[in-house]
Amino acid sequence: MQVGGQAVIEGVMMRGPGVVATAVRRADGQIVVQKQPYVSLSERNKLFKLPVLRGGVGLFEMLALGIKSLNYSAEVSLQDADLSHRKNGDGHGEGRTPQQKTRESLTLWFTVVFSLVVGIAVFFVVPLVVTTSLFNIEQEPLAFNVAAGGFRILLLTLYLGAISMMKDIKRLFAYHGAEHKAVYAFERGDELSVAGAAGQSRFHPRCGTSFLLIVMLVAVLLFSVLDAIMMMWLGSIHIATRFITHLPLIPLIAGVSYEFIKASARRSETAIGKIIVAPGLWLQRITTREPDESQLEVALAALRCALGEDRAGETVRRDVLQEVSLN
Repeated sequence: MQVGGQAVIEGVMMRGPGVVATAVRRADGQIVVQKQPYVSLSERNKLFKLPVLRGGVGLFEMLALGIKSLNYSAEVSLQDADLSHRKNGDGHGEGRTPQQKTRESLTLWFTVVFSLVVGIAVFFVVPLVVTTSLFNIEQEPLAFNVAAGGFRILLLTLYLGAISMMKDIKRLFAYHGAEHKAVYAFERGDELSVAGAAGQSRFHPRCGTSFLLIVMLVAVLLFSVLDAIMMMWLGSIHIATRFITHLPLIPLIAGVSYEFIKASARRSETAIGKIIVAPGLWLQRITTREPDESQLEVALAALRCALGEDRAGETVRRDVLQEVSLN
């Protein structure tokens, strides 16, 4: 059984069998958890369990779950801000109205969608433009896509390095490290406690950071093959053709990348496996940080809840556990 998740604002989302749990540390130190029943589309329809297809479906499912979990963590943060304003006397004595909450939720969704569009533009479109402008290799499929792929990886590394300097992102990356340590503790059969997770590695081969790197490498191969086919058909290829043909292939690239990272993670302890997963683990030196004990507590609270092991008297108290449906 595999578990996994992602970091959110002052918290961690974990996905277990049929459940998604998001634990968030409130300003007063209390941990609250949102527990959501969830069954993947691949579990409901055998068609979506086919190799490659399941990866593309899984990617969009994780994006949707991630947005909902991020929305929940933002809601908790805003509730704490409202309470703080009222206590300090600089608020108006009331919380946000339902209309305000709806606007904030819509703003978050818009921000995420906008970020995805910008991300695709920056990491897929810009390298095409730069490679076309700087090098006279437009009619050489492999050379062109290797160069464009190199620009993508450079842009990704520079972007991650830049945002990792921000205070809030540093905390987010520490929660990312806590998520990895909690998952490792579970996978190795260790106790799901701070002591059991603290000694685990913060670098995990089945990570979104590694996935992004694999996506960019797989894109080099698939785009090279596609460009060669287009040249055989059209006689030549230009940047407009690449825009039209490359972007629709992103879901397929995600599906192939999913299969690759899943297979490499299973063999990560072998000599060849260590070589394959090494670049992704190196990149995680930017996107993860060593968590403190309080951050590990949050990650473990989410994991125990996702596994159905949350109990009264532990870190997460039953009176603050929320169970909601995921529509």
